[in-house]
Amino acid sequence: MAERRVGTVSRGIRCPIIRQGDDLSKIVTESVLEAAKSEGFELRDRDVIAMTESIVARSQGNYCTVQDIAADVKAKLGGETVGVIFPILSRNRFAICLRGIAMGCKKIVLMLSYPSDEVGNCLVNLDKIDEAGVNPYSDVLSLEKYRELFGENKHEFTGVDYVAYYGDLIKETGCEVEIIFANQPKAILDYTKNVINCDIHTRARTKRILLAGGAEKVFGMDEIMNAPVNGSGYNEKYGLLGSNKATEDQVKLFPRDCKDLVLAVQKNILNATGKCVEVMVYGDGAFKDPQGKIWELADPVVSPAFTDGLIGTPNELKLKYLADNDFKDLSGEELKKAISESIKAKDKDLVGKMASEGTTPRQLTDLIGSLCDLTSGSGDKGTPVVLVQGYFDNYTN
Repeated sequence: MAERRVGTVSRGIRCPIIRQGDDLSKIVTESVLEAAKSEGFELRDRDVIAMTESIVARSQGNYCTVQDIAADVKAKLGGETVGVIFPILSRNRFAICLRGIAMGCKKIVLMLSYPSDEVGNCLVNLDKIDEAGVNPYSDVLSLEKYRELFGENKHEFTGVDYVAYYGDLIKETGCEVEIIFANQPKAILDYTKNVINCDIHTRARTKRILLAGGAEKVFGMDEIMNAPVNGSGYNEKYGLLGSNKATEDQVKLFPRDCKDLVLAVQKNILNATGKCVEVMVYGDGAFKDPQGKIWELADPVVSPAFTDGLIGTPNELKLKYLADNDFKDLSGEELKKAISESIKAKDKDLVGKMASEGTTPRQLTDLIGSLCDLTSGSGDKGTPVVLVQGYFDNYTN
């Protein structure tokens, strides 16, 4: 048998445009099978079929309007002065949510973290902060002080001055706004005791600190739109977290209840090919841009649903460690055989072993989801499904 010369392959799979009510398990299955036929490849056991969260949410019709957000915010926080703290700087991810929040309040005290938001979007570079002698951990800046020290700071990639953009957006709804800059959650309590904390991955800590500091009402973004408002969509687990702008007054929420969907696709492929594939839904990958320092992951998780074969972390040996250390005197076929034997005999758990050093055992769904996010892109590729083959292979397969 000829030796296989290819390891992991990631393919974007073209699909029709998905609409509300579409049978997604059928469309995804057919799209993958048709791609395999047209490109001349076969599916194998443990291939991974991944679909973007956006087509799942769209097929579910999981949307809400800015009016729905406003009604929920008003009901939960009272409609007077509300602190909106630690939002990310994003037109697609947060601006439309902010419009809905502002429509449900008389005044917003908008508290921005600095020098950057939670996912790395920069408000002011660290060199300027050093020059100004400001301590971002403890210092609270007013908008006037921020402008005096740092002037206008447009986002490196989008060219937007988010401070002005968010302030204007709030005022356009008829809501008053005051903007401050701080990194300690408790700083907002000098302005109001009613708070929406908009951070994603640090939300539980922020809420705990606010409540311990004397806040009266605290809701995370995951607690706004976590139930239907006037028949709207909702997400009981994540609320507005993971949402995206759909139209100027409508938000597409993170998808709900996706486990049945991934199991259905897995079953369809098994029936059609006899192969047992893994299936997952993915959103933002988790990787950091070296230039803009943006960390990407604006969704609450990389994968909201996946088949059980994707639970866990990789268990891999570092080939170059073995080549440079254990087998440094070997070469050619002898080296290949020695490394192959090491892989076949490796422990079930390599955590802490030097031979696995540098393999970073992140969750499989985070690694594969990041690969899929980069494969599908965020624009006009038209491949909202990704097929990953050979991911679980190693040097001996």
